[in-house]
Amino acid sequence: MARLKLDFPEDQYCFSTQLTVRVTDINGANHLGNDSMISMISEARARFLYDHGVQETGPDGVGIIVTDLATTYKAEAHARDQLVFEVGVMDFNQYGGDMVFRVSRPRDGKLVAMAKYGFVFFNYKTSQVTPMPPEFLAKFPKVNRLD
Repeated sequence: MARLKLDFPEDQYCFSTQLTVRVTDINGANHLGNDSMISMISEARARFLYDHGVQETGPDGVGIIVTDLATTYKAEAHARDQLVFEVGVMDFNQYGGDMVFRVSRPRDGKLVAMAKYGFVFFNYKTSQVTPMPPEFLAKFPKVNRLD
């Protein structure tokens, strides 16, 4: 039984993308491996940012860096399964917030996984955490703030 409980409000999801489980994503137990799920979540994150016009790292050296990841698994996924990754943001603070993910399999409606990435904005030129750019904040005006 999972020790973590990830449950996010429905209105937090503002993007959806579909990915296919590849044969190379399958582990020795014949289902989607944890490492591959994390890679797929990262791909969904990259697509979400691109769709919202956010560069991973801007010309000024400021970008997003992941600070933590929590994932809970609800069902197995297998090779060639189509998975839908719903992505949203919540709990903004001065420096970042959380990206949330709900992964499901449309074929049977199964919830496969839930995940949360903590992120902050980081200046890669100075190697320092930096405040969230106003341009990013403006893209998500309805997101709650913790500070």
